[in-house]
Amino acid sequence: MAETQLQHAREGTVTSAMERVAERENVDPEFVREQVAEGQAVIPANHHHDALDAMIIGREFSTKVNANIGASETTSDLEEELEKLHTAVHYGADTVMDLSTGGGDLDRIRQANIDHSPVPVGTVPLYEARRQVDDVADLSHELLLDVIEKQAEQGVDYMTIHAGILMEHLPKTDGRKTGIVSRGGSIMAQWMEERGMQNPLYAKFEEICDIFAEHDVTFSLGDSLRPGSLADAGDEAQYAELDTLGELTQVAWDYGVQVMVEGPGHVPMDMVAEQVERQQRVCDGAPFYVLGPLVTDIAPGYDHITSAIGAAIAAQAGAAMLCYVTPKEHLGLPEREDVRDGLASYRIAAHAADVGQGQPGARDWDDALSEARYNFDWRRQFDLALDPERAQAYHDQTLPGDNYKDARFCSMCGVEFCSMRIDQDARDAGDMDELDDETDLDASPAAETNVPPVGTHEEADVPDQSEYIDLGDRVHADDD
Repeated sequence: MAETQLQHAREGTVTSAMERVAERENVDPEFVREQVAEGQAVIPANHHHDALDAMIIGREFSTKVNANIGASETTSDLEEELEKLHTAVHYGADTVMDLSTGGGDLDRIRQANIDHSPVPVGTVPLYEARRQVDDVADLSHELLLDVIEKQAEQGVDYMTIHAGILMEHLPKTDGRKTGIVSRGGSIMAQWMEERGMQNPLYAKFEEICDIFAEHDVTFSLGDSLRPGSLADAGDEAQYAELDTLGELTQVAWDYGVQVMVEGPGHVPMDMVAEQVERQQRVCDGAPFYVLGPLVTDIAPGYDHITSAIGAAIAAQAGAAMLCYVTPKEHLGLPEREDVRDGLASYRIAAHAADVGQGQPGARDWDDALSEARYNFDWRRQFDLALDPERAQAYHDQTLPGDNYKDARFCSMCGVEFCSMRIDQDARDAGDMDELDDETDLDASPAAETNVPPVGTHEEADVPDQSEYIDLGDRVHADDD
């Protein structure tokens, strides 16, 4: 049986994936191996994912960002999902999670994503299993294992497994304001209530470990009892499940399987760092993968902002990967522009945290753009921007002509009141010393995610749809 990245690392072997990660992170390959061997970082890399460009998730490396995509029961189809994949990778997603619950042939959508994604693909196999039965209580241990094994054979790199929510945890949610907000958690809770049995994903966890070890699938241990409102953050239910996730982390490591642990949710700003530190302690440093967290509950339509604030704090405190939130959170299924806005918010959060942590070379990008801004090098400024197309579009709304690309002002201040032009003129006149710093990004020690351009995988083109589906007979969600 082929070994996992964790098993190779423990044996002292630097794999080709570790070498590629070292190149992308600008670190020594041996450091990568050590971090993986100690469980402090994961390289999600299923043996069957041939299109993958290996990456790493761990607090000692650059902060990563995940984008959720997926078809729902009410909207979306294969063509649209492949377009979302392309958009996510183009705008800088380090991984994508296919959270499809409907919208046609889920196997075909998943396989298409894996075949064409250069970034790791994650799933929640419970969703597919639930779709195959009429009632939650009809879910069987065997069906869950069959779905997990099938997805592993397809090439899924990591899976959210909701194994930490136990029967004894359920009464602890009774005093909550928003109950159980995890889809997988609510399904497992209903199953346990109706069947009067322990969580089947917990009961069969070691068998899942065997499947994951065979294909090198990474666990993303689901936080089924994450808080869905500020009021529920840090309650007894959340922390009881976290303790179970810490135990399961050890079990997975014993089987040679890589593990990361998912986290909240909705958390007040003053509690974010505390929650990261607690997870790191309970789970012995396994990478923490957080959704947000949202630091206020008052802003539907703007939750890419409320959550990016919490994400930046979490990443600076040690969270290794951030799961983006789009403006559609709590409101609807995100579309292309929502994916773009969510990723921009989270790439900002991730980069800001890396600068704040002092990641080698992380601030070089900021310095280079600041120099271009001061020098009125508009084209260079656009090229260095996180989202070059948007930066130029906003500039050109009021100053569209090519002649304005050499102008020493923008439309906010105009010619007379531009502070940088005034400062430059004073220095040119000899009143102050000239500024001549220049940052060489080509020589920067920064990780690939902390130098432009964002989204370097242009090969993630949407494939010819005819490979997967007859466009004259598209499968829509409302056909199901």
